[in-house]
Amino acid sequence: MTDVAANVARVRERIAAAARRSGRRADDVTLVAVTKGVALPRILAAGTCGVTDFGENRVQEAVPKITTLRAQGLSTARYHMVGHLQRNKVRGAVQIFEVVHSVDSAALAAALSQRAAASGRIVDVLLQVNVAQEPQKFGLAPEALPSMLREIVGLPALRVIGLMTIAPQADDAGRVRPVFRRLRELRDGMARTGVAPLLVHLSMGMSDDFEIAVEEGATIVRIGRAIFGPRA
Repeated sequence: MTDVAANVARVRERIAAAARRSGRRADDVTLVAVTKGVALPRILAAGTCGVTDFGENRVQEAVPKITTLRAQGLSTARYHMVGHLQRNKVRGAVQIFEVVHSVDSAALAAALSQRAAASGRIVDVLLQVNVAQEPQKFGLAPEALPSMLREIVGLPALRVIGLMTIAPQADDAGRVRPVFRRLRELRDGMARTGVAPLLVHLSMGMSDDFEIAVEEGATIVRIGRAIFGPRA
């Protein structure tokens, strides 16, 4: 077994254990393997052991990489944009990604919808919420979420399927858990209003904190280092 395969198995076991602790099933959680800076053979190794969803942070790196991966056997995988997306990169993003996790403005949502419609596609998107309100991070303020949803939910080529957040880097679970819990509460509150009936997903949790995120309701976790090791 390669180290990548062993790491994937370990991550899946940890997801399953966290899901059990919260009364959920491991199948409720999608593992997105984040491949920023990862060589193609290691990505393909993850694919051979059952990983079906891959995430990239930058459009310019993702386009040639994903094109090659699709040609080399990962043609049915789903590719996720998990990093900040600039509006001047929207055209490339629409061509290569099925899911965009980092929509943080109505202007970006409109640009994605326009490009997707022109390409005859529908793109699934999540709204990035800066729950911890860290000034160095992108994302909507929590209080801006209702008006943002009302503004974009009718865009023709987008499906708004959930929310995403990045927790503070902290060894103390007491600082991280409330961030994930708050995102779940925001999702549930918005779902009750009926404004966004497909708002079901919570993309939260990375290598250092994904078990806490699963305990708090994550449906998507974004894991890079715990699968592929530190980037060079």
